[in-house]
Amino acid sequence: MSADTDPPARLLGLSGSIRRGSYCTAVLQTLRTALGAKADLTLFPLNEIPLYNPDDDGDKAPQAVRALRAAIAECDGLVVISPEYNYGMSGVLKNALDWASRPAMRSPAKGKPTLIMSASPAYTGGARAHHQLRETLSAMLARVIARPQVVVASVHEKIRDGRLEDDVSLRFALSAVDDLVKEIRLVQLARRA
Repeated sequence: MSADTDPPARLLGLSGSIRRGSYCTAVLQTLRTALGAKADLTLFPLNEIPLYNPDDDGDKAPQAVRALRAAIAECDGLVVISPEYNYGMSGVLKNALDWASRPAMRSPAKGKPTLIMSASPAYTGGARAHHQLRETLSAMLARVIARPQVVVASVHEKIRDGRLEDDVSLRFALSAVDDLVKEIRLVQLARRA
């Protein structure tokens, strides 16, 4: 298949905030609408993911965890966005990624092209959370794409009615998704070769 005939990339969005009015989730929802035919973005809510407990892993993994792992395995690429809590990613997201990292060295995220983003009311836009995100995803053997950081600073001023309304932020995030889709196509091409 050529780039013109490739089906839309199947992306899975993980928001590190489970708050009803989550800015991170609003960014993902806006991207989902704005992507058009280039990609299908499905959001996986993390609300039902329990705290990680190795005693409950393996064959006994909770249904929500099995669903998360299956969704990661079935997608072409991940879009992971987090607020910044105390200079790091949210505990909700770290917990979900810990579940998704299993089994060790065979995570469903292994080799999966992954875009990381952050959004925060702070002027830094959550940039300090990127290091933790990158480290955790790298430990999961995800293929974190190299590009300028996607941060949505002062996000509380840019979200209206559950949508990212700032054109500059949206265009930059969409260009990052373009980079993700290019990486997905490279991986798919390599697998067909």
